Amino acid sequence: MKKIAIGLAACCLLLRAGAAEVEWMTDVAKAQAKAKEDKKLVMLDFTGSDWCGWCIKLNKDVFSQPEFIEYAKKNLVAVEVDFPRHKEQPEDVKKANAALGKKYGVDGYPTIVLLNADGKQVGDAIVGYVRGGPKAFIAKLEELKQKS
Repeated sequence: MKKIAIGLAACCLLLRAGAAEVEWMTDVAKAQAKAKEDKKLVMLDFTGSDWCGWCIKLNKDVFSQPEFIEYAKKNLVAVEVDFPRHKEQPEDVKKANAALGKKYGVDGYPTIVLLNADGKQVGDAIVGYVRGGPKAFIAKLEELKQKS
């Protein structure tokens, strides 16, 4: 009986852990289709995931926090536009990410760009780390949403 209880508890924890994160996409066209279907906005996260200290901090302090995860699941389709230095990326992903960076004028990391489902930018980009954790970051996103 004790083994069954431990097994059930472990399963619940695993299921909860899997559900407790933002689903990051890498294909903007698919993200826009999903956003249109779900009536959400697309959030592009231009990041240097393996070298940019502020990007790593944003991920730790905001994107991995329950308050943001809950908000994102209800309001956003998240897209990671990564420019890593230490991990390999397929050439087509590198080219697509570079084109997106150029299209939205990204010249520093992290940069967050909010799009409507048709790909039109909503407000100005959020450039740099936003202090104040999930609450402050969500407030910035809500400011931008008002412009959609």
